[in-house]
Amino acid sequence: MVRPSAPPPVLLDPKRSRGSASAIGRGRLFAALLLVAAPVFLSAAGIHEKGLKPPVISNGQKVNLTDYLVPGKTTVFDFYSPYCPTCRAIAGDIEKLHESREDIAVVLVNINRPDVKVIDWESPVAKQYSLPSTPQLKVYGPDGKLMAEGKPAYQMVTGWFK
Repeated sequence: MVRPSAPPPVLLDPKRSRGSASAIGRGRLFAALLLVAAPVFLSAAGIHEKGLKPPVISNGQKVNLTDYLVPGKTTVFDFYSPYCPTCRAIAGDIEKLHESREDIAVVLVNINRPDVKVIDWESPVAKQYSLPSTPQLKVYGPDGKLMAEGKPAYQMVTGWFK
Protein backbone atom coordinates (compact mmCIF):
# COMPACT_ATOMS: atom_id res chain seq x y z
CA MET A 1 0.00 0.00 0.00
CA VAL A 2 1.37 3.39 -0.98
CA ARG A 3 0.93 6.23 1.50
CA PRO A 4 -0.12 9.50 -0.01
CA SER A 5 2.41 12.23 0.56
CA ALA A 6 1.55 15.31 2.60
CA PRO A 7 0.40 18.31 0.62
CA PRO A 8 3.05 20.93 -0.03
CA PRO A 9 3.27 23.70 2.58
CA VAL A 10 1.22 26.79 1.88
CA LEU A 11 3.33 29.88 1.57
CA LEU A 12 1.67 32.95 2.97
CA ASP A 13 1.91 36.27 1.27
CA PRO A 14 3.44 38.56 3.96
CA LYS A 15 1.22 41.42 2.78
CA ARG A 16 -1.91 39.34 3.41
CA SER A 17 -0.82 37.57 6.61
CA ARG A 18 -1.24 40.69 8.74
CA GLY A 19 -4.92 40.87 7.88
CA SER A 20 -6.77 43.64 6.23
CA ALA A 21 -8.21 46.54 8.14
CA SER A 22 -11.74 45.27 7.48
CA ALA A 23 -10.89 41.78 8.75
CA ILE A 24 -9.35 43.24 11.90
CA GLY A 25 -12.39 45.47 12.35
CA ARG A 26 -14.71 42.48 11.96
CA GLY A 27 -12.64 40.57 14.55
CA ARG A 28 -12.90 43.42 17.03
CA LEU A 29 -16.62 43.75 16.37
CA PHE A 30 -17.09 40.02 16.94
CA ALA A 31 -15.13 40.21 20.22
CA ALA A 32 -17.21 43.17 21.39
CA LEU A 33 -20.46 41.39 20.53
CA LEU A 34 -19.27 38.29 22.36
CA LEU A 35 -18.57 40.35 25.48
CA VAL A 36 -22.02 41.92 25.34
CA ALA A 37 -23.86 38.68 24.56
CA ALA A 38 -22.01 36.41 27.01
CA PRO A 39 -24.07 37.47 30.07
CA VAL A 40 -27.29 36.78 28.15
CA PHE A 41 -26.14 33.28 27.18
CA LEU A 42 -24.85 32.57 30.68
CA SER A 43 -28.08 33.65 32.35
CA ALA A 44 -30.10 31.67 29.85
CA ALA A 45 -28.09 28.61 30.84
CA GLY A 46 -28.92 29.12 34.52
CA ILE A 47 -25.43 30.29 35.46
CA HIS A 48 -25.75 33.26 37.80
CA GLU A 49 -23.34 35.51 39.59
CA LYS A 50 -23.99 38.28 42.05
CA GLY A 51 -24.03 41.65 40.31
CA LEU A 52 -23.62 45.14 41.73
CA LYS A 53 -27.39 45.64 42.02
CA PRO A 54 -30.11 43.06 42.68
CA PRO A 55 -31.69 41.86 39.43
CA VAL A 56 -35.42 42.41 38.89
CA ILE A 57 -37.19 39.39 37.43
CA SER A 58 -40.70 38.25 36.50
CA ASN A 59 -42.69 41.47 35.89
CA GLY A 60 -45.76 39.48 36.84
CA GLN A 61 -44.94 36.38 34.78
CA LYS A 62 -44.33 32.88 36.16
CA VAL A 63 -40.75 32.25 37.16
CA ASN A 64 -38.68 29.33 38.40
CA LEU A 65 -36.74 30.69 41.39
CA THR A 66 -34.09 27.98 41.27
CA ASP A 67 -33.05 29.34 37.87
CA TYR A 68 -31.88 32.48 39.69
CA LEU A 69 -30.03 30.99 42.66
CA VAL A 70 -26.46 32.27 43.05
CA PRO A 71 -24.23 29.28 43.78
CA GLY A 72 -22.35 29.50 47.08
CA LYS A 73 -24.41 32.49 48.27
CA THR A 74 -27.51 32.83 50.41
CA THR A 75 -30.12 34.00 47.89
CA VAL A 76 -33.02 36.14 49.07
CA PHE A 77 -36.04 36.41 46.79
CA ASP A 78 -38.10 39.51 47.54
CA PHE A 79 -41.59 39.30 46.03
CA TYR A 80 -42.70 42.91 45.86
CA SER A 81 -45.06 45.31 44.15
CA PRO A 82 -44.11 48.90 43.29
CA TYR A 83 -47.54 49.82 44.72
CA CYS A 84 -46.90 48.20 48.14
CA PRO A 85 -46.02 50.77 50.85
CA THR A 86 -44.17 48.22 53.02
CA CYS A 87 -42.20 47.00 49.99
CA ARG A 88 -41.12 50.56 49.24
CA ALA A 89 -40.23 51.12 52.91
CA ILE A 90 -37.76 48.21 53.03
CA ALA A 91 -36.47 48.53 49.45
CA GLY A 92 -33.43 50.61 50.45
CA ASP A 93 -32.46 48.14 53.19
CA ILE A 94 -32.90 45.19 50.82
CA GLU A 95 -30.60 46.85 48.27
CA LYS A 96 -28.01 47.74 50.95
CA LEU A 97 -28.08 44.13 52.15
CA HIS A 98 -27.23 42.95 48.63
CA GLU A 99 -24.46 45.53 48.25
CA SER A 100 -22.89 45.18 51.71
CA ARG A 101 -22.90 41.41 52.26
CA GLU A 102 -20.67 39.38 49.96
CA ASP A 103 -22.36 36.16 51.15
CA ILE A 104 -25.90 37.31 50.27
CA ALA A 105 -27.48 37.87 46.85
CA VAL A 106 -30.90 39.48 46.53
CA VAL A 107 -33.23 38.84 43.60
CA LEU A 108 -36.24 41.14 43.29
CA VAL A 109 -39.40 39.45 42.00
CA ASN A 110 -41.79 42.11 40.71
CA ILE A 111 -45.27 40.60 40.95
CA ASN A 112 -46.86 43.34 38.85
CA ARG A 113 -47.54 43.01 35.18
CA PRO A 114 -46.52 46.23 33.36
CA ASP A 115 -50.07 47.48 32.76
CA VAL A 116 -51.40 46.93 36.31
CA LYS A 117 -51.15 50.02 38.54
CA VAL A 118 -52.14 48.42 41.89
CA ILE A 119 -50.77 45.39 43.76
CA ASP A 120 -51.29 42.68 41.14
CA TRP A 121 -52.69 39.75 43.11
CA GLU A 122 -53.98 38.23 39.86
CA SER A 123 -50.58 38.08 38.14
CA PRO A 124 -49.30 34.66 37.09
CA VAL A 125 -46.37 34.83 39.54
CA ALA A 126 -48.58 35.91 42.48
CA LYS A 127 -50.86 32.95 41.77
CA GLN A 128 -47.92 30.58 41.14
CA TYR A 129 -46.54 31.20 44.64
CA SER A 130 -49.93 31.78 46.34
CA LEU A 131 -48.69 35.04 47.80
CA PRO A 132 -50.72 36.03 50.87
CA SER A 133 -49.15 39.51 51.12
CA THR A 134 -46.23 41.64 50.03
CA PRO A 135 -43.41 41.87 50.66
CA GLN A 136 -42.98 38.12 50.71
CA LEU A 137 -39.49 36.68 51.12
CA LYS A 138 -37.93 33.31 50.40
CA VAL A 139 -34.39 32.56 51.54
CA TYR A 140 -32.30 29.83 49.94
CA GLY A 141 -29.01 28.69 51.47
CA PRO A 142 -25.67 28.52 49.64
CA ASP A 143 -26.49 24.86 48.91
CA GLY A 144 -29.64 25.88 46.99
CA LYS A 145 -32.10 24.53 49.58
CA LEU A 146 -34.99 26.59 50.91
CA MET A 147 -34.08 27.86 54.40
CA ALA A 148 -37.08 30.07 55.22
CA GLU A 149 -40.16 31.67 53.72
CA GLY A 150 -43.00 33.89 54.87
CA LYS A 151 -42.77 35.46 58.33
CA PRO A 152 -39.63 33.50 59.42
CA ALA A 153 -37.84 34.67 56.25
CA TYR A 154 -38.98 38.26 56.82
CA GLN A 155 -37.66 38.17 60.40
CA MET A 156 -34.37 36.61 59.26
CA VAL A 157 -33.79 39.16 56.50
CA THR A 158 -34.82 42.23 58.50
CA GLY A 159 -32.53 41.01 61.29
CA TRP A 160 -29.65 41.25 58.81
CA PHE A 161 -30.44 44.95 58.25
CA LYS A 162 -28.97 45.83 61.67
